[in-house]
Amino acid sequence: MGRLAEQLQGERQARMALSMIAEPNDRLTGGLLRRVGGVETIRLIEDPDRVPEMNRADALAWRQRLAPRIAPNVMDQIQAAEDAGLGVVVPGDKHWPAGLTDLGAGEPYVLWTRGATSLLGQRIGEQITMTGARAASPYGTQIALEFATDFAADEITVVSGGAYGIDAHAHRGALAAGGHTVAVMAGGLDRLYSAGNRELLERVGDVGAVVSEMPPGASPTRWRFLARNRVLAAMSGSTVVVEAGYRSGSLGVAGIAHELGRHVGAVPGPITSATSSGSHRLIREGYAEIVTTPEEVRELGEERQADGIASTAVRSLPGRSPAEHTPPERSL
Repeated sequence: MGRLAEQLQGERQARMALSMIAEPNDRLTGGLLRRVGGVETIRLIEDPDRVPEMNRADALAWRQRLAPRIAPNVMDQIQAAEDAGLGVVVPGDKHWPAGLTDLGAGEPYVLWTRGATSLLGQRIGEQITMTGARAASPYGTQIALEFATDFAADEITVVSGGAYGIDAHAHRGALAAGGHTVAVMAGGLDRLYSAGNRELLERVGDVGAVVSEMPPGASPTRWRFLARNRVLAAMSGSTVVVEAGYRSGSLGVAGIAHELGRHVGAVPGPITSATSSGSHRLIREGYAEIVTTPEEVRELGEERQADGIASTAVRSLPGRSPAEHTPPERSL
């Protein structure tokens, strides 16, 4: 077989292939992709030519990191995914989520989709991301259900991550109201996670949409969960943290949403509850405003839209090391 770049048929296939080679939020790859396109990016991985706007040492390290990950059966994997009925959207498509462009070099290369792809093309003001603790309390799950049901009844799409706890109840609330919901996965769409929510996620895929920047066969990893946070944050005009511990991963979603200029709300809980300490931290440190009703979330989001959402790319958050922007060398 020849070089991969010579087998690819256009930008769409190149981006599909790139999602099988590079980890998400690889900003060197993402920056190059924006400058030269997918086919040329893959050719530069394979060939020793000079890489635009990379010095020789960085280009060598980048190529050594990615070239070994080009599997000989990439084209077969692409064909298998197409045969399985999975959809694909790329930047420039009608249904590409507009908010993802704000991620700059961290914009996903592609989104693999199952379900109503048209939901992804909505204005970001028509979507609200809900996130929070996996080990949620009865208080948290009740609030998640009530908020999501209200949003869905108001024709707002609920975006969440499909995990146990707050995420699952956000999806359930939207479905119960007969509304729209989108689940963003950290692994391939043939490996729906959390596994215990498979039936729920399959239902989301039937009536809403399930999406991932990872190709079929990719397992969810810690890095991919961290990278997914930026997608959850960027897709919607508002993010609401329903309940979260002091070091909950959902705080990362809120932090990125704040950096992007989105509205962030946090639901307060009892001061004695460890599962609300993260929400209180967001409020205290100025990353979120208190919200106690779905209407307050909508009102604050509308105020932000009226002012205009100005955003460019994700900046480093307090306490985040530069290494967190560099994906690990890990195979699919």
